[in-house]
Amino acid sequence: MTIHLQLMPLLALIAGILILVAPKLLNYIVAIYLIVIGVVGLFNLNI
Repeated sequence: MTIHLQLMPLLALIAGILILVAPKLLNYIVAIYLIVIGVVGLFNLNI
């Protein structure tokens, strides 16, 4: 049995859990998420 996970939904899930646990991390999580989305968009990476 093989499980295929997409990276972006997994990152969103982890970010959501971290925000619930430590709301002060929200700024850092959003910033990192936006940077990752920007790099993926610039280099047309298929994640």
